[in-house]
Amino acid sequence: MCFTFAIGDIHGCLRELVDMLGHVEEQEASGHVVFVGDYIDRGPDSRGVLDLVMAGPRKDGWRWTTLKGNHEDMMVRACRYGGRQKAIWVENGGHQTLASFGGTVPDDVIKWCAALPAIHVDDHRIFVHAGVDETMPLDRQREHDLLWKRFPEDYTADFWGRHVCHGHTPFSGNPRTVGNRTNIDSGCVFGGALSCAVFDDDRPGGPVRFLSVPA
Repeated sequence: MCFTFAIGDIHGCLRELVDMLGHVEEQEASGHVVFVGDYIDRGPDSRGVLDLVMAGPRKDGWRWTTLKGNHEDMMVRACRYGGRQKAIWVENGGHQTLASFGGTVPDDVIKWCAALPAIHVDDHRIFVHAGVDETMPLDRQREHDLLWKRFPEDYTADFWGRHVCHGHTPFSGNPRTVGNRTNIDSGCVFGGALSCAVFDDDRPGGPVRFLSVPA
């Protein structure tokens, strides 16, 4: 059996991420980790989180998929265009990220974040930062929806016969599965927890279990 481990919004919480990866690697000798984005902003060590994630898997037999979140998108726009784009980012936690980098985010980090995919689809599931628009074909999704969409708390749909796993919207009680959708944003940076949903790659549907690291 093979498993996919989907880790929710990190927001600069390096200690929780290190602990979570330790828990994940204790579960299986190998597997696939999907990060649903928002590595940066608001928390204490965005630079440390990016250094860890950009370095890739720490052990043989593991594969990592790193998705873009809306906060990475804001940072890229801020650093490339400045002005109002930078003001929006700073107002939404970007000042903590700038502080962790000593005031300037390196070009290689900006390029890495800009190139991140916004969605990952396998046989049974759709992994995305924020959400999908089920009125559009799966292969024609708009990046703005993938990074910014908010689902109502109890919303579910068919989602092209797949299960959607996302972060972006912290609700009380997350991680939580509603029908064909699992929200793994447990508000770690707001004092909640860093959550991970574990999926059996050979079995359709929702997570077989959750992992959690308190903030």
